[in-house]
Amino acid sequence: MASFGLKVIRLALSGVAKISPDAAGRAAFRLFATTPGRRPRTAKERELFTRSQGWMRQAERVTLAFAGGSAVAHRFAARPCQGFSGRVLVVHGWGSRAAYLTALTEALVAAGHEVVALDLPGHGASRGRTLTLPMAVRAIDAAWQRFGGFDYFCGHSFGGASLACAASGLVPSVPAHRPRRIVTIGSPSEMTWLFKDLGRFLKLGPKAQVALESHVETIAGAPLSAFDAANGAGRLNVPMLVVHAEDDKEVPALHARRYAASGPNVTLEWANGFGHRRIVSAEPVIDRIVRFFAEDAQRMAA
Repeated sequence: MASFGLKVIRLALSGVAKISPDAAGRAAFRLFATTPGRRPRTAKERELFTRSQGWMRQAERVTLAFAGGSAVAHRFAARPCQGFSGRVLVVHGWGSRAAYLTALTEALVAAGHEVVALDLPGHGASRGRTLTLPMAVRAIDAAWQRFGGFDYFCGHSFGGASLACAASGLVPSVPAHRPRRIVTIGSPSEMTWLFKDLGRFLKLGPKAQVALESHVETIAGAPLSAFDAANGAGRLNVPMLVVHAEDDKEVPALHARRYAASGPNVTLEWANGFGHRRIVSAEPVIDRIVRFFAEDAQRMAA
């Protein structure tokens, strides 16, 4: 059942759409692009945040500026007593933050990696209250430039889709940055679905839906169909591991299957039972990611 707040928003958008579908579409996009509050919302998030603080203090914090915004990167140096296994860029999902990926970043550092964990605009330590896909890709570009590139990408949900788009060069005016391997965890495969789903959630009428998608395309500088991370993945010619749970209630499993069908370079592994959020901290998932990167590091050393 929809909450009272959601019912009010739907009613307001419906009223605006009767006068101006274009205004309703723009308002729907502003709602979408406005990031949630930074405070942990659930007991689980509060626990994750509290447990992460000691680990996050070990990171070098770097502010990355780019056209239209900024983002904070947390750099964890590789341990000097181990062989260097490569540099990894880790990107969280919508409404999350780098601190919530502590189990993953700890494991990667323990495996010999230098890790840069990004707080996307409007999340974690980063400023602002707005995030779009082009902004996320520009933040990734800024991290690439600042840290001298990355051997590996690893992202959860929106973060994984953003990394896949960055690797494929799908955002106009932002150069493609292709690592040696990519991991996505519970990530959407294309943006058209996202905004169709938003329209259904807000109960937009046909004209307001068209206006929403048109507004998105104006901001992005390309048709929505151009932001198809799965199609881009098949052309990358780099190994890609797609981890997804068939019980994911936020990003349907069909997105994982689209990635898997895009090319022989993509490997799909199911992590059933972990849903959309628990998957990123699940020990079997983290172990598989560490092995996936280690396979490449061993190949490079041979």
